Amino acid sequence: MAHVLAVCISENKGERKKPVESVELRENHGIVGDAHAGDWHRQVSLLAQESIDKMRALGLDVSAGDFAENITTSGIDLVSLPIGTRLQIGKALLEVTQIGKECHTRCAIFYQAGDCVMPKEGIFVKVLQGGSIGQGDTILNMGESEQ
Repeated sequence: MAHVLAVCISENKGERKKPVESVELRENHGIVGDAHAGDWHRQVSLLAQESIDKMRALGLDVSAGDFAENITTSGIDLVSLPIGTRLQIGKALLEVTQIGKECHTRCAIFYQAGDCVMPKEGIFVKVLQGGSIGQGDTILNMGESEQ
């Protein structure tokens, strides 16, 4: 069963995010109080704990939020989800808009390890329906949207 391991926010872009108890997702905006929220296609980022574990295996001391992801997941293969897949977490409904990203500048993690998982294994979603989510919440794959 897929679930949320951590929810994280930051006040500024380009910095590690800090785990918090819960977050409020707002429709067409993202996470209230997070630097990456706004009216665009990358409102919320997700990264699997399984991806973080790959970096830990390289000797890095990293955990939830260190790759600037908002939601750290477990038990779901994020990168295999097609664009348009809808995920239900609590009352919140999210839609996958992008898999991975291009890093224009190398982050601190890249310089420490010579690699970073977020550009290849992180995904981005937009918020279709808001709601509060937190650690332990179940993630349901609702399938692809009918467009």
